[in-house]
Amino acid sequence: MTDAPSSDAFFAQLHSAVGGRLFTVTVLDHTAGLAQRIYTSHPETYPVSGTKPMSQGAWTNMVIDRGETFVANTVAEFSIYFPDHALIESLGCQSALNVPIVNGKVIGTVNVLDREHYFSPERVEHCQSAIRKQHDDLVVALRQSIT
Repeated sequence: MTDAPSSDAFFAQLHSAVGGRLFTVTVLDHTAGLAQRIYTSHPETYPVSGTKPMSQGAWTNMVIDRGETFVANTVAEFSIYFPDHALIESLGCQSALNVPIVNGKVIGTVNVLDREHYFSPERVEHCQSAIRKQHDDLVVALRQSIT
């Protein structure tokens, strides 16, 4: 692997490959129980700033504990997990995809949101494949972002 590109350029390139109206990347600090947004396609609405506690519940069990991809194709499917669902919907996003980045354990997530019913099985596979191709560089970028 060569040196990873700058984080913002790398994440913008990944967003271009994956698509989505709203694209964010988070890194996890399991010891502190914190999640931090390190990249966003919408800095005015979802800024890169600070940290938030890693919540507990079904979404966390699926994505963080088991390393499974979360797919919701309607607001009703994700609103029970995302307290900011109204803001997400106001951006024209009614579906969500959260892909865990695993390096021994889940160290972060790539989050893609778009219109209702956007994530067909083929689109989910396309997104996962694009993310898998960048796995090693993603791990480097996530590690570099830990403050």
